[in-house]
Amino acid sequence: MKYISTRDQSTNPETVSFEEAIFRGLAPDGGLYYPREQPDLRKIFKSFNPATSYKEVVLGLCNTLFSGELSKESVRRIVEKAYSFEPRLKSLDHGLHLLELFHGPSCAFKDFGAFFLAAAMDEFLKGCRRKAVVLVATSGDTGSAVARAFLGRSNIEVVILYPSGRVSPLQEKQLTTLGGNITALEVECSFDDCQRLVKKAFINKELQERLNLTSANSINLGRLIPQSFYYFYALSRFENPQAGEYWFSVPSGNFGNLTAGVYAQQWGLPVRGFIAATNINDVVPQYLESGIYNPHPSFHTLSNAMDVGDPSNFERLMTLFNQDLNAMRRMLRGEKITDAETLKTIREVSRDYGFLIDPHTAVGWLAARRFQQQKLNRGAEIIVLSTAHAGKLDRKSTRLNSSHIPLSRMPSSA
Repeated sequence: MKYISTRDQSTNPETVSFEEAIFRGLAPDGGLYYPREQPDLRKIFKSFNPATSYKEVVLGLCNTLFSGELSKESVRRIVEKAYSFEPRLKSLDHGLHLLELFHGPSCAFKDFGAFFLAAAMDEFLKGCRRKAVVLVATSGDTGSAVARAFLGRSNIEVVILYPSGRVSPLQEKQLTTLGGNITALEVECSFDDCQRLVKKAFINKELQERLNLTSANSINLGRLIPQSFYYFYALSRFENPQAGEYWFSVPSGNFGNLTAGVYAQQWGLPVRGFIAATNINDVVPQYLESGIYNPHPSFHTLSNAMDVGDPSNFERLMTLFNQDLNAMRRMLRGEKITDAETLKTIREVSRDYGFLIDPHTAVGWLAARRFQQQKLNRGAEIIVLSTAHAGKLDRKSTRLNSSHIPLSRMPSSA
């Protein structure tokens, strides 16, 4: 595959390889890279079954996606280095399922993209004198996943910008205690401001050339594409995924996770649509309702990793849907969840199912329940992306103590 910028509207746009795309991070014109042509992964998906392991799913997809650029041996090395963990699908009742994406080292879904990106960069840099500097902004979970994924990589330095007072104590510890080739900088601003600083650095040609600067946010295609893999894995757990109606409820902030799901759908995954579940930073649900995109400074919420007022990947979504609002509406449903509703959902899930979910998963859960209540066809299966381990929940800020939710109901593993 070749990749082009979302902002290149010329009849003969500049194309780059996967290697170029991941080391550039952002295109020179400030746009985001996306696949120029959509591959057909239907055949390889049909070869998967509920017994196919996550590594086997990823190997099959990558050997098709990167067949012109990476050898099968390189793909295998990347996958083996990246994944000592895998998702887990938990089926509940009433057609509701949880895809647990928190079983990686940082206990958040971003491990799946960050570790693949780190392994891919390692593979491309192997035997080279070239070094790279990864600059990343985080609203909570991205930074900790990137820090763990890149820790100890001899050819890569990592600099993380995070907003002061807007990450949980545990997230901050994950960012700041590793040392080595990882540097974390606390910035007196919002996540959106951190993200703007990162983007400004990427379009500074002098800085780019001097530092070989790249990103590990979902603006980087090497973070985004591997997030599509667990959508394929989730549906492969069902006996006959071609026959059912499947929806994913996706807790959304910068919209990389949802964009990856839409890519999976365009590449042949038999999914009917997606629920864009946000907290009160709901610029995309507002756009779906009104047709007006109105970014604004982000508001601080309990689901802090989703506190984004101007999501970068909205640009990729607009390109994916050819600026067609009605086409986007047919595929996406928007839902806004408040902090009060988030807390209520956490308590109700604990009471009804006997386990604890984190605030981000609670947003996706309630959005899925609302969708079920609104939908006339009750036969749909909805898969909620459980994006972070409940142990990352800040009990002080959410006022959830042992009188509300027993510690014995915490998930047993990460």
